[in-house]
Amino acid sequence: MATKTPMPPPETRPAIELAASDRVAVIAGSGRLPVNVAAGLNAAGHPPFVVITNGEEADVDELTSYDHATIELEHMADLIPLLKRERITHVVLAGGIGRRPRLTRLKPSRYMLTTMLPRLALALGKGDNALLSTIVALIEEVGPKVVGAHEVVPDLLAIEGAITRAQPKSADYRDLRAAFSAAKAIGALDIGQGAIAIGGRVIAVEGVEGTDGLLARTASLRSHPRLSGKKRGVIVKCAKPGQELRADLPAIGPQTVKAAHDAGLAGIGVEAGHSLILDYETVRSSADALGLFVVGLPGDTA
Repeated sequence: MATKTPMPPPETRPAIELAASDRVAVIAGSGRLPVNVAAGLNAAGHPPFVVITNGEEADVDELTSYDHATIELEHMADLIPLLKRERITHVVLAGGIGRRPRLTRLKPSRYMLTTMLPRLALALGKGDNALLSTIVALIEEVGPKVVGAHEVVPDLLAIEGAITRAQPKSADYRDLRAAFSAAKAIGALDIGQGAIAIGGRVIAVEGVEGTDGLLARTASLRSHPRLSGKKRGVIVKCAKPGQELRADLPAIGPQTVKAAHDAGLAGIGVEAGHSLILDYETVRSSADALGLFVVGLPGDTA
């Protein structure tokens, strides 16, 4: 696999064309994705309506500069009439939801009891991807079209090639291929989206702890006798096979870069065209400062 020179952010047309009368709601969970999506929409002349999910670790101060409302996870049945009142035409699900609704605190309504709850309960037993697909279907049944963050802010989408001064070495590509294969395998089981390889073999995969937890665990494993003397290594994130691509695309941001460096890794690989790079310039400058590479991998890397 040949190395490539650093590339700028992609400058492509949005996958969907928004009309002047369209209004986009960003359902904001945790992390930087809601901030990036809202800022991208605003810069494109489509100021968003932000629905802040109360209790998630979102960057609320940056989101409340837009028209917004706050909603409890247990009151999600209120989301549907809210979208109607605000005349929302498109919805972006952005950011993570770190917990499940507490059933004892659910706000009862006919719609919640007869429509939402039975379908969500069934989906919960089938995994995260089934749950996301059900949420998308429930929203679209009442009118708004659910779109992916990358469809309205295409600059977030990772493209193929390295974006940093540092480039993967030949041994790093062996790690990238191993981690990519493992990430796809656990993704097919709806377990996680990331894997870490050091010295040509996979040493850890992402579970319910998420990417930050995976990297913290890897840092603690550096002293393990089986990793003694092993240098470099990579983390790779890619979309799950058959994933609902309008929600929960794998993403990296500045925190990923720092955590990868703390774990002693040489770089980060993401699946080009199916992953997001948040706070792009900060990711690139931070990685350059720490000597890490960040590279977009083609879908046939494995």
